[in-house]
Order: sequence, then structure tokens, then C-alpha cells
Amino acid sequence: MPNHFDQQVIEEFRATGGRVGGPFEGARLILLTTTGARSGTPHTTPVGYLHDGDRILVIASAGGAPEHPDWFRNLVAHPRVTVEDGVFTYEAEATVLEGDERDRLFARAAEADPGWAEYQARAGRVIPVVALTAVPGPPNPTAQTWGEALKAVHDAFRRELSLIRREVAGSGPGLGAQLRVNCLTLCAGLHHHHTSEDTGMFPALVRDRPGLAPVVEQLEREHEKVAVLLEDLRQAVSADGADPAHVLREVERLTDELEAHLRHEEEHLVPVLDAPTR
Repeated sequence: MPNHFDQQVIEEFRATGGRVGGPFEGARLILLTTTGARSGTPHTTPVGYLHDGDRILVIASAGGAPEHPDWFRNLVAHPRVTVEDGVFTYEAEATVLEGDERDRLFARAAEADPGWAEYQARAGRVIPVVALTAVPGPPNPTAQTWGEALKAVHDAFRRELSLIRREVAGSGPGLGAQLRVNCLTLCAGLHHHHTSEDTGMFPALVRDRPGLAPVVEQLEREHEKVAVLLEDLRQAVSADGADPAHVLREVERLTDELEAHLRHEEEHLVPVLDAPTR
């Protein structure tokens, strides 16, 4: 069983679609369910994570304690885990990183948050870095309806953009490697989401409700505008000696355009997606 504090976080996380307060407020957080190394029973733990392209990273710091946390020992014994990110629940394969890869990614994390280096300095052990890679297959949405699921996805993008905006604003004269990864991951995620809508959800809605065609056409035009801003942000982040002030302006431009698009889409599509089937 999780301790009392963890259980409160778990309950709040599940009740709010991944938004929690207290020491985790504003943090990137997942619920990680592992299988007990000896008991074989499931154990769920709130864990912070870092973006790393198509996978996420979790760091077994245990707050700098001398022993590895239980969840790490569990996934070493049983690498198949379950991840809840507030929008979806999915199965993942855990890989403990070693050697140069571990050192490089831990250094990247410590550059973004010196707290990781402080934990390493007092732990008296090499703090493990673990990659979680989603197992192929459709994730399970945590929302109860398709409209709620769409809103949950939108809110996740809103939160990530807000975090990135804060990180860029506080980055100082240079743009750190992890912040670059965060920006590029957001760009890739939004591109994938809009492509899925353009090729899947939108055509299906128009087939079922031809009267929605003008709305869908407008949403597709908005996708094109967002795509231009995503490319502008990607180029700004990827440039040698990327200027945080320039990147911040691109993040703000994207935020304004995307928020207008998301509100428009929710206004017109959430009621349709949640309407009783005929």
C-alpha cells in the first residue's frame, strides 16, 4: 500500500486528470504501477518524469536516500509497468540505463534541475535512470466520454505549454538541453495529435454529420496555422546558440494561436462527441 502522503497524491491525480498541488504543483508527474518483486502485487507510486523523445525517463533518487526506492527494485524484477499520465493509462517496458547513456541523461536532468545533483551527492550510490517506453497498442483514456477525452488532451497540452513558457522565461542566457527536448517533444506531440484529427476524427464526424463540414474546414485551417508556428518554434529551439528571448516569443505566439483553436474546437465538437448516439 502507498504511504498516506502518496495515497493522497494518487487520489488527487486521478480526480483531477493529473493536476496536483503541494510539493508536486507544476511538476511533470505520472503514476507508476509496478509489480512487487517479492509479493507479486501491484504498487502505485507518484513519480516525476522527464521527456526523452518517444519515451519518458524516471530517476530513482528516493530524495537522495542511500537505498533504491521500492518501485525501482520492483521494475528491475518485473520490467512491464503501467503508466498513468492523467489523460491515458498505458503499459510500458522499463529499461535501466547504463554507462555513458545513463551519465549523459542524468547530467541533462541535473542541468535542468540542480536538485538531482544534490540527491546524487548525498546518496552514496549511483542513482538509476530508467527509460519507460510505451508498449505498442492503443492507450486507455481515463475520461468517461469522447468529449471529456478531447478536453483532457487539450488541457495536457495547455499545461505543458505553460510549463515550457515558465522554463524558458527562467532559463537565463542559454537554453538547456532538457528544455530543448521539452520543446521538441511538445512540437511532435501536437503535430501527431492534429494529424490524427485531420485523418481520423474529422472525416468520421463529417461522414456522420455533414452539417459539421464548415466547422471542420475551419479547424483544419487552424491546424495549418498552428503547424507554421510549431515549425517556427522547432527552428528557434534547434538553432545553434538558441536565444531564450526569441524562443519565448515563439512559445507565446504558439500559446495564443493554439488556445484560440482549442477553445473553438471544444465549443463545437465536445457537445457533438458527448451527444447521445442515435
